[in-house]
Amino acid sequence: MNPCSELARLSTYWSARTSALARLEPLLMGRNKYSQSEIGKIAKLLRMKCKANRLKQKEIRHELRTKYEFNISDFNEPGKPFGPDELYAAIDRKAIQILDDATIADMIAKRERDKQKDMAAKAAEAKDEQTDWQQALKEWKEWEDNGKGNVNGNL
Repeated sequence: MNPCSELARLSTYWSARTSALARLEPLLMGRNKYSQSEIGKIAKLLRMKCKANRLKQKEIRHELRTKYEFNISDFNEPGKPFGPDELYAAIDRKAIQILDDATIADMIAKRERDKQKDMAAKAAEAKDEQTDWQQALKEWKEWEDNGKGNVNGNL
């Protein structure tokens, strides 16, 4: 096999893979828009995480996910540490946007309203799908009483 053609094939493969990954990058689990004050608090938590033991790191990551909707995996290369320097690098490359406090508050309120609306819709859907067991039992007894439940045809 010609080494040049193999190199060209690999180059094509990697460029296609890279462009596919670039299309997937916007699929974030958390937010990518934060206020300057939130960025300061997140950076402080990341500094603490870098110095903490394993259990404390888990607690800090949990706080980042739940309180700030900040998932390290949204902005980091797998297997590499993520600290304040990587946070500011993500801001520099525009993966994280900094907006004013009022805009962030409105955005968080809208997300909460959307969550409540989704939960209400799921609850209504679940209620519609529930079986009325008393009604089902009544129908079953009527079916049996009419002789349709007799498998052998004997009454």
